[in-house]
Amino acid sequence: MSDQSIHIKEPFLMDTGKGKISRKTTKNDILLSLPNIHCAGCIGKIERALNAVPGVLDARVNLSRKRATISASAKVSAEDLICVLDGIGHEAQNLNMQMLAGSETDETGRKLLLRLVVAGFAMMNIMLFSVAIWSGASHATQNMFHWISGGIAVPALIYAAQHFFVSAWGALRRGQLNMDVPISLAIILAAGLSIFETTQGGHRVYFDAALSLSFFLLIGRYLDHRTKIKARSAAQELTALESVSAIRLSDGKRETVEVEDLAVDDIIEVLPGMRVPADGQIIKGHSQMDRALLTGESLPVAVSVGDKLAAGEVNLKGLLTLSVQAIGRDSALQRMAALVEMAEGTRNTYTALSDRAAQIYAPLVHVLALVTFIGWMVVSGEFSLSLNIAISVLIITCPCALGLAVPAVMTAATGRLFKQGFLVKNGTALERMAEIDTVIFDKTGTLTNGHAQIDLNAFREDAISVMAALVNASSHPVSCAIAASIPSGVKPAQVTDIQEVSGKGMTGKWKGVDVKLGQGAWLNAEHSPALKIGQDLPRVIAFKETLRDGAQSAVKALLEQGKSVQIFSGDNNQAVRNIAYQLGGVPAIAEMSPTDKFDAISALSENGARVLMVGDGLNDTAALAVAHASISPASALDAARTASDIVLLNPSLENLPSVLTVSISAKRRVLENFTIAAIYNLIAVPIAILGFATPLSAAIAMSASSITVLLNALRVR
Repeated sequence: MSDQSIHIKEPFLMDTGKGKISRKTTKNDILLSLPNIHCAGCIGKIERALNAVPGVLDARVNLSRKRATISASAKVSAEDLICVLDGIGHEAQNLNMQMLAGSETDETGRKLLLRLVVAGFAMMNIMLFSVAIWSGASHATQNMFHWISGGIAVPALIYAAQHFFVSAWGALRRGQLNMDVPISLAIILAAGLSIFETTQGGHRVYFDAALSLSFFLLIGRYLDHRTKIKARSAAQELTALESVSAIRLSDGKRETVEVEDLAVDDIIEVLPGMRVPADGQIIKGHSQMDRALLTGESLPVAVSVGDKLAAGEVNLKGLLTLSVQAIGRDSALQRMAALVEMAEGTRNTYTALSDRAAQIYAPLVHVLALVTFIGWMVVSGEFSLSLNIAISVLIITCPCALGLAVPAVMTAATGRLFKQGFLVKNGTALERMAEIDTVIFDKTGTLTNGHAQIDLNAFREDAISVMAALVNASSHPVSCAIAASIPSGVKPAQVTDIQEVSGKGMTGKWKGVDVKLGQGAWLNAEHSPALKIGQDLPRVIAFKETLRDGAQSAVKALLEQGKSVQIFSGDNNQAVRNIAYQLGGVPAIAEMSPTDKFDAISALSENGARVLMVGDGLNDTAALAVAHASISPASALDAARTASDIVLLNPSLENLPSVLTVSISAKRRVLENFTIAAIYNLIAVPIAILGFATPLSAAIAMSASSITVLLNALRVR
């Protein structure tokens, strides 16, 4: 099931004529991001929960894109559905479908494939007539075959070679030359000369050469396009994560409004499970906030009156009332999106090897063909012969092998990496990966599994049983983390009168004494959370994070390759130091904001470092975009995966160093392909200049060099 959905953008709110706002009763579609789903079981569980919500007409989950598309009545909001999914243990974020409109289709790829098919089909048919002519057909039969070939070739070339014509014309209009200018010139001249010879009953007809040239070059362009198609704008994904509506308080009444209609100093409410729609300050209520994706903090953060919240944070527990302080471009999420846009612009200045070669090669081809034409005109004085030889030079020097050199290798390399669990999204990613000398890791969710576990070694068995009884009655994220850490064989104690004290913790009675589990300040403990049984001193529950599988071996292998490895994290100093110690004492910096990470990587780059960033959260998107190359795990948020060049599909980091070794191998194969193309030109060009090659033999030679390049590219596998 594709997650492509059509958002029915009818007015969500309407004026009743009395100055009040109400929902318009119509159908709407909701798109939710599900960053943590990983199997068919998750799909079934989520779809059943969503379809059970009153007002939901249909819900479908797409595992590959980690999204749910819900068709529902207007009375159902995204926040309602997010709360439902939170209740079954699945994180969800609302995506603005309008922001993503048009990013799901690949019209360019479809057109390239159609042109490739047309060129190939026409080429094969014309080759049949060429074989008949080579076999001895002459006079009227030969002329008839030429006319039929022209009837097939001309419309096929007009359509199939349009990709090169448009690109070449665009370059010429800017007063520049690119690879497509000599390609277009060779195709047009070969076809034009063939049409002229056909009308005159001549024999210099090379429709097959023009189509062969188009066919092989289109293969290269399509392969190149396929390596890039999965990349979409990370800034667009970030914007799509913003809440599309907010609950505003006006004269003591609630009204649901679009986020864009909010103004500074407006009073809004943020319900439990809802994403904060705008930057603001709490004026009423207290809760726990999930800031992991924004700041990298692994544990929920307690907030109360006077604390400031940023757009994009998730309210986990209590009802909050905020005074809006920043909206639109001034919000934290929009500032982060602006950083990503700036970083993407910097990365896009990286020029692929083939483009760099084209800057030198394209002008040389034109000069060579022109000199050949003038030389033969001087020697022979025959226009048709001189043009024929010049066309042969253009075709034989046509950068087909050069055009295939990079995409063929990259396609082979990406296929090998895919088998190892890596999805390469960017066409120049492997070229940049081959240059990496510094690797920066995010901590939470990248080096670690993202969920903190508790250390039970300091607790007696009966205390653990009491703890189990209390957390089983709570849905708080900390309670869930404690419950997940308690061994399955532990039987909950017989705790009665269990109650949840909002914003503080759980309380109950066990064997006639009071038992409490909650915030340290509530229990007179130094740190949170803590457990207190009767009159005993409160015992602090120590949290620990577990390393992601393969993290230690990956870091060790990278160090052995001579790479500099560091950790940049938004989490607290103690948590970061613990992980750095487990990884052999690699350098680490804690409590970094998204801007801090962006600035630090920018500074490293300015000092000549080639940085690979590996991260998974919203706080990493700008860093992922500004780094020389980037990788994010499949569990990362959509925005982080989009900002990265490569997505790690496997939960283990063990194979991560192989990305760098495969990239180095791929770059070596590319340089070998350039060498093959250069040797081919050194041999073939003099033959063409001396007049010993026809356009057809030139096309055959060009095809042979292309096949050689393709075979060499397969060595990467």
